[in-house]
Amino acid sequence: MNTRIEKRFEALREAGELGNVGYITAGDPSPDATPEFVAALDQAGADVIELGVPFSDPLADGPTIQRASERALKSGTTLARVLDLVRLIRQASQVPLVLFSYYNPILQMGLEKFASTAAEAGADGVLVTDLTPEESDDYRRILGAHHLDTIFLGAPTSTDERLAKIAACSSGFLYLISRTGVTGAKDALPDDLPALLRRARAVTRLPMAVGFGISLPGHVSVLGGLADAAVVGSALVSEIEKATKSGASASAIDAATSALSEKVRALKQAARHGLSGREVAQ
Repeated sequence: MNTRIEKRFEALREAGELGNVGYITAGDPSPDATPEFVAALDQAGADVIELGVPFSDPLADGPTIQRASERALKSGTTLARVLDLVRLIRQASQVPLVLFSYYNPILQMGLEKFASTAAEAGADGVLVTDLTPEESDDYRRILGAHHLDTIFLGAPTSTDERLAKIAACSSGFLYLISRTGVTGAKDALPDDLPALLRRARAVTRLPMAVGFGISLPGHVSVLGGLADAAVVGSALVSEIEKATKSGASASAIDAATSALSEKVRALKQAARHGLSGREVAQ
C-alpha cells in the first residue's frame, strides 16, 4: 500500500517538517458544518485530519470531546452519516482522512461493509481506540484488503514488547499517547515523553504521531525534535464549542471556521520551525 497517509509523511520527512494532525468530532455541531471545518483545517496546514465518530460512551475522551460527541449524536450523526461526510469531503480535498472510532459502531455495521464503504468514500485509515492488537486479526485483514491503514495506540505504560506488538499491527503511523488518562488540553508535556518516543523508535520505522494534551504552539515546537507529527484535538474541538455555544447558525459556523484556521496556522508555523524527529531522537 502507498496510501495518502504514507505519502504525506514521506513528503514531511523530505521537507524535514513536523506533521500537524487535527482532530474534530464529525457532526459537531451539525453534519453540514463538518466539511466546512475540514476545508478550513486543510487550507490552514493540517497534514492529516482525524474525524471522530461520535459514541455514547467515549471512555478515552475527556470532557471537551465527550460534549462534542453528545452534540453530534443530538444532531443525528451516525457512523453511516460520517462515511457520507467523507464522501462529500473527498470531492473537494485530498487531505488524508482517518476515522477515529470506538469498535462498537464498526461491529454493528459489520467489518466488511464498513471497510468497503469507508474505502469507497475516500477514507485513508482507521483508529479504533478500544481494540487491542490481540483481537484485531479479522479487522486488520479486512481493512488491509481495502487499502485502509490501521492505526493503533501506544502509551507510556506500554512495555517495549508491547510497543513492538502494537507497531507490528499498525500502518500509516503509530499514535503515541503522551500521558496516561483521557484526552484534553494541558499546559505542559510529560517529562517522560522523550523516553517513550525513543523506546518506540527502537521497535519500528513507522512515523510517530503524539497526541493527548497537545494544544499549544510551544508543545509543537518541542515535539519537532522528537516526533514526526503532533495530534491536536481537544484544543480544536474547544474552538468549535466556544463559537457555537449559542447555536449552529451560519454566523456561528463561520466564526468557528475562522477560529480553527487561526489555531492551525499558528500550530503549523511552530511545526515548520522544528526538525525532523528522526534526525535527533536517536
